[in-house]
Amino acid sequence: MADRRKMHLVAYLKAGPNFSYPSSWRHPAATLDDLFEPARWEHCARVLEAGLFDACFFADGLGIPDLYKGSYADYVGRGGQLTLVDPMVLLPQMARVTERLGLGVTLSTSFTPAYVAARWLGSLDLISKGRAAWNVVTTGRDFEARNLGQAGLPPKEARYDMADEVLEACDALWHGWEPDALVLDRVAGTFADPDKIRRANYEGRYIRTEGPLSIPRSPQGRPVLMQAGASPRGREFAARWAEMIFCTPATKADALAFRSDIRARMQAIGRDPDHCAVLPSVTVVIGETEAIARERAAHLESLVDPELVLAASSWSVVADLSRIGDPAALAGEGSHQGVQGHRDRMLQVARQKGISFAEAVRRPRDLLAGTAAQVADMMEDWFAAGACDGFILPPTVFPGTFEEVTRLLVPELQRRGLYRTAYAGRTLRENLRHPG
Repeated sequence: MADRRKMHLVAYLKAGPNFSYPSSWRHPAATLDDLFEPARWEHCARVLEAGLFDACFFADGLGIPDLYKGSYADYVGRGGQLTLVDPMVLLPQMARVTERLGLGVTLSTSFTPAYVAARWLGSLDLISKGRAAWNVVTTGRDFEARNLGQAGLPPKEARYDMADEVLEACDALWHGWEPDALVLDRVAGTFADPDKIRRANYEGRYIRTEGPLSIPRSPQGRPVLMQAGASPRGREFAARWAEMIFCTPATKADALAFRSDIRARMQAIGRDPDHCAVLPSVTVVIGETEAIARERAAHLESLVDPELVLAASSWSVVADLSRIGDPAALAGEGSHQGVQGHRDRMLQVARQKGISFAEAVRRPRDLLAGTAAQVADMMEDWFAAGACDGFILPPTVFPGTFEEVTRLLVPELQRRGLYRTAYAGRTLRENLRHPG
C-alpha cells in the first residue's frame, strides 16, 4: 500500500470574502468579521497542515474587473473574488504557524521586474524554510495593464516570451548564492564568502538584471513554480517550467487529454513528467449523509446572485457577457486578452450538458456533493485513470470546507491508500516529489 501513487491536495485561496463559488460569502457559516485579522489565515494554515495538504496558494489580480457592463459595480458590489489584502502580507504569518504546508502567491511576469520577484519570493522561501510557491501568470486583461500605467497588454506570444526571460533571470538570481555562502564565523570576522556569491548578468530581449541578489539561497534552492496555461503557448511554457499545474477541465476526458498533452510535451524537452503535478479544480460539499450534502449544496445554489455569475464569467472569458452570448463572437473580443483555460471550460460545459454557450456562462460551477466516501469515489476515479495527480480545492464556505475536508475526506482517502499519512519532507518540493 505504501508504494502506491499518492494524491496531492492544494487549497485555492483569495484574500477577500469570496472564493471560486459565487455568492458563498452570503452563507451564514462563512466568516466575515475577521476579513482583516491575521488569525483568519493562521487558522486556515493550521487546518490545511493538519489535513496534510501539499500547499495553499492565493489567486490574485491587479485590480477589480470592470468588464461586465463596462463597470466594476456588479463585481465589487455583489462580492466577487476580490483581493482586499495583498497576499504577500499574509503568507509570512501563515508560515509562522506551520512547518510543512507549502505557501503560494500569484505574481505577474508582465508587471513584476525579475529582481523584485526574485527578492520577494526568495525571502518568502527563506523564512518558510523552503515552502514557497510562485503561481506564475502573464496577465490576460487590459484593466490590469492600465492599473500599472500601460495602455494595454502586449500580445500573448510576447507575454510568454517575456515570462520565459523573467524565470530565467530569477533562476540565475536565486542560484547566485551557493548553499554554504553564509559563513557566520564570529571569531574570524567572516560573515559570508564572497567567492560563493555571483552576479546573474542576465540579458535577454525584454529582461536585464545584473545581481547578485541580496537574498541567500533557501533550503529548496528556489520556489516551486506553478502555472495554469491552457493555450498551446501556455502549455509549452508549463512543460518547461511548471511543477504544479492548476487546470479547470469540465470532464474526466478533458482532464485526461490535458494531462497527457502536458506529459508528452515534458518528455519531448527532456523533463521528467513525474516532476509536475497536474491538478484540476473541484468544488466539494461534504455531508455526513448524502441527503445532508445535497441539502447543503442546494442552500449554496439558492444564494447565487445571477448578475455576479455573469460578472465573474465576463472576467473569465474577457468579454462583456451582458451583450455577448455566442462563443463565435469572442474571437473578436479582447484581441490579445484572455485566458484560454476559462474559455475552454465554458465550451466544455456547454458540450457536456447539451446547452448553449449563453446558458453555460450563466451557470456557477457544479458542486461535487456527497458523503466523504462518495466524493472520494470521484477523486479516485479521475486519479486512477491518469486524468490528474491530485486536486485544487477551493472552499465554498470558509473556513468550514477545509475543516470538513480535513475531518472527513482526508481520512477516507488515507483508508484507500491514496493519500499521505504524514509529510515525507520538510520543503514543498520534497513533498511534491515524495508524497507518500
